[in-house]
Amino acid sequence: MPDPMGFMKYRRQLPLLRPVPERVADWRDVYQRVDGQVIHEQSSRCMNCGVPYCHNACPLGNLIPDWNDLVRVGDWERAAEALHATNNFPEFTGRLCPAPCEAACVLGIGDDPVTIKQVEVEIINRLTDGGPLRPFTPVTPSGHSVAVVGSGPAGLAAAQQLARAGHATTVYERSDAVGGLLRYGIPDFKLEKRHIDRRVEQLAAEGVSFVTSCEVGVDVSLAELRERHDAVVLACGALDPRDVPATPGRELSGIHQAMVYLEGANRVVAGSLDAPPIDAAGLHVIVVGGGDTAADCLGTAHRQGAASVQLVEVAPLPPPQRDGGRDPWPTWPTMLRSGSAHEEGGERNFGCAVRRFVGDDEGRLRAVELVDVLIGPGFTLSEVEGTVREVPADLALLAIGFAGTQPGPHLAQAKLTRNGRGTIDAGGDWQTEAPGVFVAGDARRGPSLIVWAIAEGRSAAAAVHQYLGDGGRLPTPVTPASMPLSAR
Repeated sequence: MPDPMGFMKYRRQLPLLRPVPERVADWRDVYQRVDGQVIHEQSSRCMNCGVPYCHNACPLGNLIPDWNDLVRVGDWERAAEALHATNNFPEFTGRLCPAPCEAACVLGIGDDPVTIKQVEVEIINRLTDGGPLRPFTPVTPSGHSVAVVGSGPAGLAAAQQLARAGHATTVYERSDAVGGLLRYGIPDFKLEKRHIDRRVEQLAAEGVSFVTSCEVGVDVSLAELRERHDAVVLACGALDPRDVPATPGRELSGIHQAMVYLEGANRVVAGSLDAPPIDAAGLHVIVVGGGDTAADCLGTAHRQGAASVQLVEVAPLPPPQRDGGRDPWPTWPTMLRSGSAHEEGGERNFGCAVRRFVGDDEGRLRAVELVDVLIGPGFTLSEVEGTVREVPADLALLAIGFAGTQPGPHLAQAKLTRNGRGTIDAGGDWQTEAPGVFVAGDARRGPSLIVWAIAEGRSAAAAVHQYLGDGGRLPTPVTPASMPLSAR
């Protein structure tokens, strides 16, 4: 039974950030650990609604009111069980998900929503304070084997579900370490890599095998994997970067894709590189884009000692809070969001676009010409007269999203092609046109949230289990037709 007065007694309180001068001097988590009283108060604000819309907004169907109330009464062990019943990796989602569940919290209709992410993170923190994550003993081996291509959240979720169902599961990762985008695409100040390592240890103890530095399609063909294994799951993400080839000056040196920049910086933190291939130290940096990747570039540039950083975002300045006419509850609202990196410094330019990159006589970037823009029908841009200006820039980073899964020989080897969105089609059973080859996560959905990746990985694993015909069913939180809550 929840505290019926909890939301009236306690106000929403977010975890405190470490002081800016301290945190920009290292790469550790920017958040301070919260104490037990704060978590008790925040979990007590959950009303255990008769119709909890947080369930609908979360593709994993997390049992949010259940584990909120268990935290409220101090039953951390059962709270962890309830959390893991639907979510393989709460240490990832609690740190990286933008929390559509909070946007759909019923309390948020007339008050501040429950700090669901904060409670989620503390549950898994309390569990890991006690030592390594306990592996689950698999059922009797099925005699079947499955290959999972990609070790991001979708691939790892599928692998864990399949291994726990008794299937011999091998994850193939082209990088030198497991984790996919989580490993080298996300800075440590948002996700320290010990969280990945701890979870990979659990998966290995549960029987999952990992093959790293192995690019499927090059080092081993997809046809070979199909011969070795009874089924293959493609969970290779959507990392085909968008570019601006038509922008004058794009050929200048000093202009890079954001992921190339972030990977180099993250490898230095990991200890696999002595110095970043692209270093913002002492430079004037322009980041083209305004999403999470742009914010990651901003925070990374701060820690490298950039002279200045400006973000250029074509979308206009969003409202400070939900616009009920445009984005009614419980849908995800368009509103101004500031992360830890934005609070550390830098300038944000909204309703702005790059007209051209300006170079010096040696072909190096020296400035960027910006102009304010208005967005018209069909996302057509019109320049605002009298707003053209030139700002100094030694380094420009393109963080304007992804155009789908990366093309490669692995697709041709299975006679698969990318669709118009740059992703791989699947039927209602998550199976591609190639028999026994399934697809999940961003490779099928396109760039999306980590909760969708995990949900698709779990669901694809259930489809594979059904395909192998071993009886019983695994959880299927979503179907290929599932969509986020939307007012449109």
